[in-house]
Amino acid sequence: MSFKNILTDLVQSVPGATGAILADWEGEAVDCVATMDDYDLKIMAAHMGIILNRIKDLHGRIPGDPVSETTITMAGQRVVLAAVGDDYSLLLTLGRDAIPGRAMVRFRQVRDILVKEIY
Repeated sequence: MSFKNILTDLVQSVPGATGAILADWEGEAVDCVATMDDYDLKIMAAHMGIILNRIKDLHGRIPGDPVSETTITMAGQRVVLAAVGDDYSLLLTLGRDAIPGRAMVRFRQVRDILVKEIY
């Protein structure tokens, strides 16, 4: 299955989702689907990838399981971000009216699908 199809399914299956992007370790878009401007989504993914890497680095200094995902809430939207293996990240943008718990279930399923597709 193509990455575009996987991301399209994610956005269409999560009420309130506005975009999804698979990015590489440098923050470059591998593929994306959005109801918003693609450019904005790509910029957001690059910046959020930096944040995810910083969180993983900081967490690596204390004992415990590695960080696998994070949710960031902003004034107008939520962003769900997860590592996909060691080299990629998955980002899902949600409108403020979206139900985060419901989104997380599908988000995790898609992350697992991407891990199988990539590795």
